[in-house]
This record gives sequence, C-alpha cells and structure tokens, in this order.
Amino acid sequence: MKSAAIIVAAGRGTRAGGEIPKQYRAVGGQAVLARAVSAFADHPRIGQIVVVRHPDDADLFCDCLGDLADRLTVVEGGATRDASVLAGLAAVEAAETVLIHDGARPLVSADLIDRVLDALAEHRGAAPALPVTDALWRGAGGRVVAPHPRTGLYRAQTPQGFHLDAIRSAHAIHGAGAADDVEVALAHGVDVAIVEGEEDNIKITLPGDFDRAARILQERDGMDIRTGNGFDVHAFEAGEAVVLCGIKIPHSHRLKGHSDADVGMHALTDAIYGALALGDIGQHFPPSDPQWKGAASHIFLEHAMEQVRAAGFTLSHADVTLICERPRIGPHAQAMRAALSAIMGVAEERISVKATTSEKLGFTGREEGIAALATATLVKA
Repeated sequence: MKSAAIIVAAGRGTRAGGEIPKQYRAVGGQAVLARAVSAFADHPRIGQIVVVRHPDDADLFCDCLGDLADRLTVVEGGATRDASVLAGLAAVEAAETVLIHDGARPLVSADLIDRVLDALAEHRGAAPALPVTDALWRGAGGRVVAPHPRTGLYRAQTPQGFHLDAIRSAHAIHGAGAADDVEVALAHGVDVAIVEGEEDNIKITLPGDFDRAARILQERDGMDIRTGNGFDVHAFEAGEAVVLCGIKIPHSHRLKGHSDADVGMHALTDAIYGALALGDIGQHFPPSDPQWKGAASHIFLEHAMEQVRAAGFTLSHADVTLICERPRIGPHAQAMRAALSAIMGVAEERISVKATTSEKLGFTGREEGIAALATATLVKA
C-alpha cells in the first residue's frame, strides 16, 4: 500500500517578508508550495496527498498549483500547526503510513522520501536530520555564558514519517504546543528513527532563504538558457506615419498589416515565442480572426512575456534591428527602448533597438517596406 503525504501550508510566514505568504512566492520560477507538492506527486510510493491551507488562501492556492490541485485532498488548517496536522490526518483515507512535510521546504528529494519510507518498515516513526557540526554556546544578555556540548544534537527536517494509527492517536491526545510531529510522537511513546537529512532540504523562513534556494536549484539543475530569433516584413501603403517598436513616427507612408503592422514588435514577439518553442504570432493571434484587425501590437508582446514568466524564465536581453532607408530610426531608438521596456516589464538596459539600411538593394532599398530582425535570450529564473 502506498503512503499518504500531508503538506502543511496554513502558516503566514511573516518573517520571510513579502506581500503574500512565503509558500506562494516563487523560487526558481515556481511557487515554493508547488515545488514541495510536486516532489510527492511525482514519487511512485506516495498515494494520497493532503494539503492543509489557510482559509484565506483559496485563490493563491489555485493560482499556485494549477492542474496539480485536482490530484490533491485540500483541507483548511487551524490556528496552530498542531491543529493543522490534525486536520490533515483526519483527511487521510487509506494508508498504513503517512509523511508530514512543511510546505515551506521546496527542495525535498525523492531519495530523502525513500529513506524515511524505508525506515518505517522497522520503526513506527522516522525523520530526517543532520548532526550539529558547529560549536554551540549558551548565552545571555548578548554575551557567551558557557560552551554547550554538541554530541548527539541534530537539526530536524521534514518529511517526518509515522505509522498512521500511531501518529493519529498521539496527536489526538497531545494538545497544542509541539515544535514538530516528532515531539508529539515521543511524548506518547512512539519510537522515531533518525535518517540522514540533506543540506539542500532547507526551510524558507527569512527573506534571504529565497536567494539561497534559487542558488541551490541553479547548481542542481544547471543554467537553462534559451535563444529565439524573429523576422518580419511589412509593405508600405498610403498613410502619414509608421508605428515601430511602439513609437509613432511621421512618414510619407504607413505599414500595411492586419494589426497595426509594428514590424519591430512583431519580430521581437516571434523571437520570444521561438525561445519558448511556442510557434509564432500567427498561431496565437490568427490574422483570419477579425478581432485582431487593427490591434495594437503590444497585446502580442505582452502575451509572449506572460508565457515567459509562466514557464519560469526571465528575459535576459532583447535585440531588435530595423531595416529600412527611411524613416530615420536613430532619433527614435531611445524612445523605442523605453516603450518596449514598459510593455515587457524589463529594464531598458536589457533592450537594444538599432537600424541599418540595405544599401539601396532589395525591397527595403527601393523603399517598398520595412523589415525587422530580433533576438531574445531567456534564462530560467
């Protein structure tokens, strides 16, 4: 029989700062809680997963978990961690063993889960821990009072595993006030084996822990860099101005197109879609659809950037080259960079806009239209 897992995520996490609870903030492009839940959802020895959330977090929870939420049993937590764990235990339907994990530990590994489960074959409880290696002191009033021996001391982690009937009975009579589930188990005669923990299995507690977790992910998963290219062409037709990279420039003609024909923004949008392997503008905004006739191209670029963030990437750099004889681009290049920066939510220093001519050759040389090349570089956040 597979083990059940309870992910406790009903806390407020105020010490971590931020405008939303820490478990819903992103680390490495994915919410802390989503990473924690995924570790158990992807594990072949885990069956039912119960997530204990705060009553006020329903919308954050749905945004965070997406389709994964359909695989979970969701219950509301109580005023204390003990009460939240009790609510989770009550929701476990059919399992002989259960793992209880902090939703603020996003980097738990499959190997660690296995070690805890393996230990439960011989013990009614098992929990990961790391031996204390630093010197310890006792202090008072900001001064060292005395050294403290570190022999036999451990740093506790989760998931903490138990035989379901044993930990249910212990929690039912323990009451509030325990630091973790091992404390509850020991207070009621449940033996708990120590298994080897992992340094990477950190708990997000303080603001700096987000950066630490991101560094661990980067070292563990490697740098993910994507590059995409875009090319677009629009012909001239009768008019009084062209729109290029969001800036309207007076001219003897305008560019012909189903939307506003912003050739520079179109090329950049396609470069971003290309970096994500998501096709091109035409697939997302078909020209056959009348709702996009005359549409402002920032709609397309904003959509592409939404896909970047949803996939856990950031845009490291974008480069746009406009190819035309006229109008002159140089006087407007800085305004174009500023416009793209505002649309994309990216610093101007990461956006380049420049121009070249085709030396009077080809359709651009004959001033029949404008072409644009763009390159976008994405980095996994």
